Parts: sequence; structure tokens; C-alpha cells
Amino acid sequence: MRLILLGPPGAGKGTQAQRLVQKHGIVQLSTGDMLRAAVAAATPIGLKAKDIMAGGGLVPDDVVVGIISERIDQPDARNGFILDGFPRTVPQAQALDALLKRKRLALDAVIELRVNESALLQRVETRVAQMRERGEEIRADDTPEVLSKRLASYRAQTEPLVHYYADKRKLATVDGMASIDEVEAAISRVLTALAAESPARPARKAVRTTGGKKAGKTAAKTAKTSGRKKASSRKKAPARKAAKAPRKVAKAASKTAKAARKGVGKAAKGAKTAKKATRKTAGRPKARKAGTRVTKATRKAGTVAKKGTKQRAKTAKRLTKRR
Repeated sequence: MRLILLGPPGAGKGTQAQRLVQKHGIVQLSTGDMLRAAVAAATPIGLKAKDIMAGGGLVPDDVVVGIISERIDQPDARNGFILDGFPRTVPQAQALDALLKRKRLALDAVIELRVNESALLQRVETRVAQMRERGEEIRADDTPEVLSKRLASYRAQTEPLVHYYADKRKLATVDGMASIDEVEAAISRVLTALAAESPARPARKAVRTTGGKKAGKTAAKTAKTSGRKKASSRKKAPARKAAKAPRKVAKAASKTAKAARKGVGKAAKGAKTAKKATRKTAGRPKARKAGTRVTKATRKAGTVAKKGTKQRAKTAKRLTKRR
């Protein structure tokens, strides 16, 4: 179980985190505690953080993420963890997502403790007044003035995480203004609902990541199923061909009828053309006869003219002899 508790200062995140640790056997990861432990252990990232902190600077996100990476690899974090104080910004949340993805882990839920800021301020004022009455020392960071500044910082930097995780469907909102026991019960209901959904997740992950017997069985089952599908498709092939045969015959008959109609049309067109040609041919002899008649008449007229000329010549010759 991997959780993040979101909420403004004074919402009760620390109290609920402790109850979850005791109930589910997970660890609470506080960035402040982890930084101090890394520095004390003199790890490479701890030494880097030590130099930055000694110079009065803020530890950059990549160093914090590196410290979280080392911490969640420890045996006591195998059952899960609750992140306290991280992430505080959207870029930190994105860096955390990338880290968990590299480790093939995922957040189970981000639980927001929603509260009324005015009620929080009033709660702090009441607590401070009670501590003064008892003569107890008041922490410098536990005053209404400091809380107002921390609330403003939360709204500007951390509250956008509510929308970020809501878009990823990881967010569950609980009424943080209820009593401690009621808030704990509401968180338990959220986690119970998650547990009801979780059995399907490992099965999907095993299929994707396992390369042993399970993957082999899955592959064999897939191959067997595909073989059955191929065999069934082969059996169905003759039936499909038989069903297609009448369609082919009908299609061929339709083509034949179409060709016959085209032949008839061509024959009719040929007959029409022949008829026109016959008419033209029948008219030509008349023209030839007319032409022939004209030619004979002309020839006859020429013959008569020649004869007349010859006759006149003979007559003129006779007259000449007589004289």
C-alpha cells in the first residue's frame, strides 16, 4: 500500500498517518527525517544534501527524490509507505511518478483531508490559549500568524496537486473537519474499496512482466485458440464456395443476356445501314440512264449536223460543176 496524504497544515495528516502505520504495518516517510538520516549515514546523496543545507540553500527536488529512492528500497518499506511532506508541488509529483515507474511501482491512492481554513485558525487559537493556561511552552511555528502564512503557501504551491491527482484518478477526498475517529473510518472505507479492486491488478502485471511458465502457458493457449480459428475457417471455406456458385451462374447469365442484347442492337443497326445503302444504289442507275440518254441525243445531233454539212458540201460541188 503506497499512499500520499494531502491537506493544509493543521488538517490532521500526521495523526492519521500514525494510525495507518500501526494498522497496516507500513512506514511513514517524512522528507525531513529522511534528509537527516541520509546526512547521518553519509550516503552520497546525504553528503550532497548536507553541503546544500550547510550553505543555507533549499535541497533541490532531484536530491530529495534520490533520498526517497534509497529509502523505499529498504526492507521495511516493502509492505508500503505513506509520504509525508512530499510532494509539495506538481513538478515534485511528476518526478515522483517517474521514480515509481522506474521501480515498477505505483501509488494506490492520494487522500485529501479537506478542511475549512477559518476553522483551522480558530482551532489553533484555541489550542494556543489552552497551552498558555496550562503554562506550557508554545512552539514558534504553532501560532495563528505562522499558520496564516503556511496556508497561503499551501494554496499557491501544494493545492494544485489536488487537480493533478484528480486527473489521474488517484484522488479520494475525506472530510478533515470530522472527528479523528470519523476521519480514520472514512480513510478505511477508501482503502477497503481499493483492496476490492486490487486482485485484478497483479494478474495483468504478471502477464506483462513474467517471462517464465505463465507466459509460456499464455502463449500456448493463444496459439491453440488461433489454430482452432484457422481450422474452423478452412471447414467453412467449401460452404462459402458453394454459396457463391449460384451467384456466379446468375452473373454469367446476366452477361450472356447483355451480350445478346448488344448483338441484336448491332444487327438492327446493320440492317438499317444496308437499307440506306440499297436506296442509294437503287437511285444511281436512273442517273446513269439519264446521262446515257443525254449522251446519245448529243451524239445523234452531232451525226445529223455532220450529215447536213456533208449534204450542203455535195450540193455546193454540184452547182459548181454545172456552171
